[in-house]
Amino acid sequence: MKISSGQYSCKGRKPGNQDFHGIYTPTEPQLSGKGIAIALADGISSSAVSHIASESAVVSFLSDYFCTPDAWSVKKSAQRVLMATNAWLHAQTRQSQYRYDLDRGYVCTFSALILKSTTAHLFHAGDTRIYHLRGNSLEQLTEDHRLWVAPDTSYLSRALGMGQHLELDYRELPLAEGDYFLLTTDGVYEHLSTAQILERIAAAADDLDAAARAMVELAYAQGSDDNLTVQLIRVERLAQQQAHELQQQAQALAFAPQLKAGERFDGYHIVRQLHVSSRSHLYLAQDIDSGARVALKLPSVDLQHDQAHLERLLGEEWIARRINSPHVLKAPAATRPRHYLYGVSEYLEGQSLRQWMRDHPCPSLETVRGMVEQIARGLQALHRLEILHQDLRPENILIDEHGTLKLIDLGSAQVAGLTEQASLADREQLLGTAQYTAPEYFLGERGSPRSEQFALAVITYEMLSSRLPYGAEVAKCRSRTAQHRLRYQPLYRAEADLPIWLDGVLRKALHPDPLKRYAALSEFVFELRQPSRALLEKNRPPLLERNPLLFWQSLCAVLALLLVWLALR
Repeated sequence: MKISSGQYSCKGRKPGNQDFHGIYTPTEPQLSGKGIAIALADGISSSAVSHIASESAVVSFLSDYFCTPDAWSVKKSAQRVLMATNAWLHAQTRQSQYRYDLDRGYVCTFSALILKSTTAHLFHAGDTRIYHLRGNSLEQLTEDHRLWVAPDTSYLSRALGMGQHLELDYRELPLAEGDYFLLTTDGVYEHLSTAQILERIAAAADDLDAAARAMVELAYAQGSDDNLTVQLIRVERLAQQQAHELQQQAQALAFAPQLKAGERFDGYHIVRQLHVSSRSHLYLAQDIDSGARVALKLPSVDLQHDQAHLERLLGEEWIARRINSPHVLKAPAATRPRHYLYGVSEYLEGQSLRQWMRDHPCPSLETVRGMVEQIARGLQALHRLEILHQDLRPENILIDEHGTLKLIDLGSAQVAGLTEQASLADREQLLGTAQYTAPEYFLGERGSPRSEQFALAVITYEMLSSRLPYGAEVAKCRSRTAQHRLRYQPLYRAEADLPIWLDGVLRKALHPDPLKRYAALSEFVFELRQPSRALLEKNRPPLLERNPLLFWQSLCAVLALLLVWLALR
């Protein structure tokens, strides 16, 4: 991506300038991974320290945003940074002499623009504005957060530092080459018409600094008595939608040859072949430099022209390096250049959960609970970085020699930060195994942590009953109506020694509608051990099952009373 920019700011008729602005264009790989950031803040005139708030807001945003994890989406990264900035500004006010008068504290309005791949992301609180110019159409993208109490009297209703909690507007829109974005404070836009803005941009041609200065000078000449700031951005070139690090690496590396035990390969000694499938070949190898035993995953020859598959293979290692959890397979740090296309991960001795299920067809409920909790902790480590596994099944869960369960095979994982750069076709591609795939995927919807909850609940159900809750019906349901006809098969019919309330927990986690599942994975795991009172009451078994003796005694008593009544008639 390439942009041109122009900026100008002056104090105008005010004694000082409380506006602050900035643009940061990083180098690769952050340019593709994080985009370009533009920020503008305007201090409130009633405060003598709001210029500090403005500067702090812009500087921290332009630095901290680029320090957030690569896996996070633009939205999550920016919101986390701005919430932290808001908390700091509010704390500064509470600790100062202005703690009882927020209008004199560390408060500023704020607007920011992130340009990444082919999308513009907007973040806004206050009355600074962002405009979008395409052709001769100038559109205001932000809303002024002002509360009008009279035709000539208004108050700022939202701003950074105004309260402990920040309510932030977010919007995204597609980019096109030649688009302009205009960020400006109220000292400018209140004194310029749309026609005057367009004239100044057209007159300056390629000198965007001159255009920004011309708008400020015209607003000043037309009576503006506030600070005046303008930022003008023009999109010169868009990034290719898939031109990110993984694609570049997949295209640059040579396709690996078929390996044999005993040979050397790219700094590794091949020990033996571990697994072969139509998609990949897995080898046990020893790093010649460090002596560490690792697993090498090479793509199948049949898929050497499948660019998406090759990128996902490299993505496994990229993800594994960023996850720090004992329940997710790790990848060693790269210590030398790579010449072939393959993935590296730690090597673990153990068995898959599928094999364990074959060896233990009737596990205790307590054993299943402990295993589900470990799987959930691995999923939560992924979810904290906005990563979805998307292929959770017993074959992709490994139990090591110490009994620790680990998630493996991240080739289908969805990373929010990379999904923003993927093409629409890549986003809509259905990955994973049908029996464990959440129903919403078959409707073309995006996955969420609740989709992973569904997959984990299927595994839990299967461990307890050796069957699937809906059989193979989920994959056949391609409409919401068809999904509503799915019928959950209760566990207690197959396994009489399981508590009746367990069906209530699993039925909720396995609901076809993701909004009717548990709000968080932790809630599902918690209720596997401690069901709520409502769940216990709702799923209470009939008296005949709870106390057969009392049932028959009560029935006999009723019949005896009925016979006495009939005899007395």
